[in-house]
Amino acid sequence: MRFVAFASRNQKEIVRDPLTIMFGVGLPVVIMWLFTMMQKNMPMELYKIENLTPGVIVFSFAFLTLFSGMLIGKDKGSSFLMRIFVSPLKPSDYIIGYTIPLIFIAIMQIVVCFIAAYFLELKLDWNVIVAIGVLLVNALLYIGFGLMLGTFFTDKQVGGIFALFVNIATWLSGTWFTVDMIGGVFEKVASVLPFVHAVDATRFALQGEYSEIWVPLLWVVGYTIVLYLIAIVGFRKKMSD
Repeated sequence: MRFVAFASRNQKEIVRDPLTIMFGVGLPVVIMWLFTMMQKNMPMELYKIENLTPGVIVFSFAFLTLFSGMLIGKDKGSSFLMRIFVSPLKPSDYIIGYTIPLIFIAIMQIVVCFIAAYFLELKLDWNVIVAIGVLLVNALLYIGFGLMLGTFFTDKQVGGIFALFVNIATWLSGTWFTVDMIGGVFEKVASVLPFVHAVDATRFALQGEYSEIWVPLLWVVGYTIVLYLIAIVGFRKKMSD
């Protein structure tokens, strides 16, 4: 439990910028409402609330990538990490300490989006509980991307990379359109990246198609493990420099 105090410190750092958190939680709700209105005027299966909600929540997790990457980047820039490297914390402890407060933000995003979806006529049942479990795994994926970026880049560089990352993650996730609508190389690239699998796994969970969850979820878990291992190895290298 050595990482608990470090996690508490990181949580305080994150909440110092409440407007950014509110944006990360509120923007997905606005997007969900806009696309629901579009669906009523221009019916599309993809924009039905039960299909839209998983994609919008996964989209909101991109802000977790920004939060985690910027936090580590700022800590490196202020030499904070260099000062606490003398503590008994291991590289894995640092990564866990950065992850925990972001999980709480992810839970907030999930809960707020599902409440909004309920008022937009989403049926709340047991499938929502299963979908929440899948979404928490997806949240770790996006946090992992941020941890990796923050480990190797400065906070300013992370901000620039995030602008590219959020576009790649969104377009290749199948949130706004299914990747098979374009097909070809685009679909093949999307199929080997985790973003579309994160959305698919959540949609299957929300629709009660539990047997279909496992393959896309394994893609997400595999990428998450690799990202966390890269971040831990990167931290170990910085501690030894």
